[in-house]
Amino acid sequence: MNKLCMKFSNLALNELLQRNLEALVYKQATDIQQQAIPLILANEDVMARAKTGTGKTAAFALPILNKLLTSSIEPRKLYSLVLAPTRELVQQIYNNFVQYGQGSDIQTVAVFGGVSIKPQINKIKQGVDIVIATPGRLLDLLSNDHINLQDLSVLVFDEADRMLDLGFKAEIEQIMQQVPKARQTLLFSATFDDSIYKLSKALLSNPKVVTVDEKNEVATSVEQLIYTVDLDRKRELLSFLIGSKNWQQVLVFTRTKQTADELAKEMCKDGIKAQSLHGDKSQGARDKALADFKSGKVRALVATDVAARGIDIIDLAYVVNYELPYVAEDYVHRIGRTGRAGKSGLALSLVSPSEEWLLTAIEKVIDERLLQQWLPGYEPDLTKTVAPKRAHNKKKARNQALNKRSGTIRRKR
Repeated sequence: MNKLCMKFSNLALNELLQRNLEALVYKQATDIQQQAIPLILANEDVMARAKTGTGKTAAFALPILNKLLTSSIEPRKLYSLVLAPTRELVQQIYNNFVQYGQGSDIQTVAVFGGVSIKPQINKIKQGVDIVIATPGRLLDLLSNDHINLQDLSVLVFDEADRMLDLGFKAEIEQIMQQVPKARQTLLFSATFDDSIYKLSKALLSNPKVVTVDEKNEVATSVEQLIYTVDLDRKRELLSFLIGSKNWQQVLVFTRTKQTADELAKEMCKDGIKAQSLHGDKSQGARDKALADFKSGKVRALVATDVAARGIDIIDLAYVVNYELPYVAEDYVHRIGRTGRAGKSGLALSLVSPSEEWLLTAIEKVIDERLLQQWLPGYEPDLTKTVAPKRAHNKKKARNQALNKRSGTIRRKR
């Protein structure tokens, strides 16, 4: 059977799962699913690299559900724990588990910070088979004896590279002290670097390594467009493009929460319905902003990198980098929000002359030269003197970005 056209019906999955996949119009398994599912069903530890949008959630969710449905496992004892770096990603994974397991009596609970812990505790007390959690909230539950991991059989780390980026190494080490040594461990990451390999040696036992696509490769379904524009005209250009081209559902990235708030406010004044999404907003506000964006009530969602993790909209056609990220690898994650599931997408970056050093770093990471263009009427003023960023300032900015995001997550958990 050709891997590229393997159907889910050819995988050894329970009949209920097959029916749910058919109802969800899941026909052909992706590369990561074809490679990982048989290994996980065979109880192998797996270390998998796959970029955003390749279907990696189903790659671990389906075999976990299959084991619960086909084995004589005592129900309501915690069987599987999935750790993810952000509350949005936890909610997305939870929704996927519920969809795939529709019609079964498998109990899945999502636990994350930013909301009251009491409802989560009550659900766990009723008995649970699968928990999807952020590390911080899980530690809260563990430290107060609301949950224990003694019966855990399968441990999953999703977006492990992002967990390390956000400073969760200490939390992971604390959690690992409470999990059984005899377990199956699955590690999924968009990138494999030295820190991931080091982490994998502490977590996994003789893992099978699965790699899909080249490191930091941009999906061919995503068109990348770069407009060079003066910093003080970015917002004007963005609103013009959205309005004149009638773009709907535009995900806009900024580096800071303050910029996200200010930009959303100014875009509303331009007649573009926009909301911001970042870690300082309450969980209720974040859920509403995302729901309004998905339903079309909000035309543009202005988000920081951390908040945008877990946004999964298959038909999202436009991603805009209002500000390029300090961490070049984040560019790949950002634009991976579009061009998903075989759909085409446009990734637009607005680059001021002072940000060209960031663009150079991105080009090095993706191993591709990105053509800068000028839009008539919005040409940059080349008579302005731009003070270039020096190398030590670049490193400082990158470190500050990582430290700031880590602090935000720790506070919000």
